Amino acid sequence: MYKISIVLSVHEQDAVLSLLIPILVCSFTITMHIPLLLSLAVLAYASPIQEKRQLQSSPAPSVTIKDGTVVGSSSGGIDTFNGIPFAQPPVGPLRLKRPLPLTATYGTIIATGTPTACPQFMQQVDMSNVPAAVAAMVLNSPGLQAATVTGEDCLTLNVQRPSTANSASKLPVLVWIYGGGFEFGSTQDYDASKIIQKSISLGKPIMFVAMNYRLGGFGFMAGKELKAEGNTNLGLRDQRLALQWVQNNIAAFGGDPTKVTIWGESAGSISVFDHTIINNGDASYNGGQLFRGAIMNSGSIIAIADVDTPKPQAVFNQVVQAAGCSGAANKLACLRALDYTTYLNAANSVPAIFGYRSVDLSYLPRPDPTDSFFSTSPEKAVAKNKYKKVPIIIGDQEDEGTLFSLSQNNISTTQQLTDYLASYSPTAPYASIANFVNLYPDDPSAGSPYNTGPLYNVYPQYKRLAAILGDIVFTLARRAYLQQVASKVPAWSYLATYLQGTPVVGTFHASDTQEIYKGLPLPEPASTIQTYYISFVNYLDPNTITTAAPLINWPNWDANTKLLMNFQQTTNTLMQDNFRQAAGDYIAANRSVFTV
Repeated sequence: MYKISIVLSVHEQDAVLSLLIPILVCSFTITMHIPLLLSLAVLAYASPIQEKRQLQSSPAPSVTIKDGTVVGSSSGGIDTFNGIPFAQPPVGPLRLKRPLPLTATYGTIIATGTPTACPQFMQQVDMSNVPAAVAAMVLNSPGLQAATVTGEDCLTLNVQRPSTANSASKLPVLVWIYGGGFEFGSTQDYDASKIIQKSISLGKPIMFVAMNYRLGGFGFMAGKELKAEGNTNLGLRDQRLALQWVQNNIAAFGGDPTKVTIWGESAGSISVFDHTIINNGDASYNGGQLFRGAIMNSGSIIAIADVDTPKPQAVFNQVVQAAGCSGAANKLACLRALDYTTYLNAANSVPAIFGYRSVDLSYLPRPDPTDSFFSTSPEKAVAKNKYKKVPIIIGDQEDEGTLFSLSQNNISTTQQLTDYLASYSPTAPYASIANFVNLYPDDPSAGSPYNTGPLYNVYPQYKRLAAILGDIVFTLARRAYLQQVASKVPAWSYLATYLQGTPVVGTFHASDTQEIYKGLPLPEPASTIQTYYISFVNYLDPNTITTAAPLINWPNWDANTKLLMNFQQTTNTLMQDNFRQAAGDYIAANRSVFTV
């Protein structure tokens, strides 16, 4: 379903305003001064004239592709096309099914509004223990902002380009996959204007594409019923179809489909990694490749149980029960027949990210051995050498685990901490979890946020748990991944510490999205990271454009030197990737212990 907008001509707007202004003046004379009213009237009446002048000097950008004509907007030297459909609406009988390409043209769409976000499933992170100023900074991060417009008909993407681009430009393309624990997030939060403007200033312009994909119980429901239908990992399939759309259509916008880099953060970063192992590493499409490089901000390998194992099956059963479909002969048919709100409430009746069980995510991509699309747990795919060999950038925030540890405020002892982590990986031997926990000192000065001494330990095991969760899912999982692939692909890695010392959360998970997209709260790290990434998108090497100060040469990560780029507040330095070595070695040798 597509929205139809009624657009008044400038003359029609003039006529309407000429009728409305006297009415407005009469209506407000009781409470407002006449001079102010006259000023408002002049401003209101002038706006159509200003708009007319703008239209005359900057016509709306328009691109025609096989599906129709897309009309966007232009501002600050950037053309933006929002909410372009790339799949049939996954509603009604298409709910909980693989995405289907568009089969009918949509004529002309005005791609200037706010795209509909896919249904969200988010329990907001508990900020009761966080100073107000820090809480505001955290909640303003793009990935943690609530989507303003949501709905089930949401499979669209946004395209942004320099206003000078045309179908002959052949610009490199950066494709963004947002994060949000596979439960929330949308393209609404990510405007790449500053990144594109930076690329223009460097003389190496790029294009940007951001995709929506189904989340939570709409995109990552598992269970034997969906496995039997072949309708597993729907959110990943949405992403894959969007990448195919890029191959089919981006040239018309001025992009080069042979120069696509995929980039994501958190769940988006995990998704980027997943695309390197989908179809056993085969990313070919129509005689070409879906992407040639990958950037992963906070996320790579997670050991994951199959779609029909007890943990995901229990989630499916709970949703079916909450939906009132337990007695149905065909439970999936019953779920598809529900109205949107009833199904949304049922899908969201299970544990959510940022709750007490924040590490126990209900919805994740899960291997389906009966389908080659995503058949093998990530750590096994890499061990079998079944992944696409492309240059990569991968890195982490220093304090990845703090946000995920704020809600567990009754964990006071080592025993309680071990019990909590054991429930996270129910198939792991308890002794293995206990041995791992003992690698982390029961000392707040050793915990996360790091380098803050005994400060900010908001409950007795907070900083210790934050250190462990950050390492299991992100920081030391990244190192273990690099130890396996860095000898086979060009790889660069980093650790960001530019918010070091921020009370309670430190350089927290997802703070890089605010930094890279908006340059907040610090301008220098944004400029540095943007430059390295733009160089990588153009040349598959972050060092090609420039290494002028404060940028420095960023060496490849290899198993001998293990050098990381350290993004700091005003400078960049190199550091060795050897911190918490014992825990890193344990994670690398015992991946299955942390299967979720």
